[in-house]
Amino acid sequence: MDAHQYCQERAAASGSSFYYSFVFLPPETRRAITAFYALCRELDDVVDECHERQVAEAKLDWWRTEIARFAAGEPEHPATRALADTPQGRAIPAALLLEIVDGMAMDLDHTRYPDFKSLHLYCYRVAGVVGEVAAAIFSGPRSDHDRDIRRYAHELGLAFQLTNIIRDVGEDARRGRIYLPQDELARFDVREADLLDGRETPEFKALMQFQYERAVAHYESALAALPASARRAQRPGLVMAAIYRTLLDEIRRADFPVLRARVALTPLRKLWLASRTWLFP
Repeated sequence: MDAHQYCQERAAASGSSFYYSFVFLPPETRRAITAFYALCRELDDVVDECHERQVAEAKLDWWRTEIARFAAGEPEHPATRALADTPQGRAIPAALLLEIVDGMAMDLDHTRYPDFKSLHLYCYRVAGVVGEVAAAIFSGPRSDHDRDIRRYAHELGLAFQLTNIIRDVGEDARRGRIYLPQDELARFDVREADLLDGRETPEFKALMQFQYERAVAHYESALAALPASARRAQRPGLVMAAIYRTLLDEIRRADFPVLRARVALTPLRKLWLASRTWLFP
């Protein structure tokens, strides 16, 4: 199978909201971001699908070697081959890709986070760095606003990851992972057993409102950091922001049913949000 076709099928099969932000891109940019997204899915699946630690560690080590091959211009995997086949992909520093691998590896060692500072490092690696790479693909050659765009990308990536954490609280807990900081659980008098047993106590709702407000603050910080002159180039990220922020608001509107259900937007609504944001960024 052609490497780009592999990535296209990988992205489409995921059903992720990210796919909707690629629809309107020019072909070359779409090929690059689709390859990068496919690579991220491959890395994410290592820990999610490998139930034996040694197997997951071996696969992540293989990916570290593959990223070195990518940097040397000799990648083997379809995702890295497709990435190397695009100008934007070849410009990605290998060090950033290794940061993402290190973020995925954190899931092997950390099923709890004592405070937000420790969680922030995880979010930076698995989402902030991803945002930086994606923003660079969208913006193309370096500009006078690179620092502002990187700040925007990191803040937006963190907002996305915090939204994921809120959405997946129940699902993650059933898999033995609690991403909500331990000191915040204690502050709101929420016990791990409440999460595992699906007890939607008033204390849990207050904790979720706190998490919601933090995520909203990062969305607002991201959008405030993005220069007006860069908004058109960064429309894919703004599409994602519209979709994820709407999802976050839907979760809150439903009174945070995240211990028993996974809140999602319909494909039609995602497409409507994508087209509206693309036309009016």
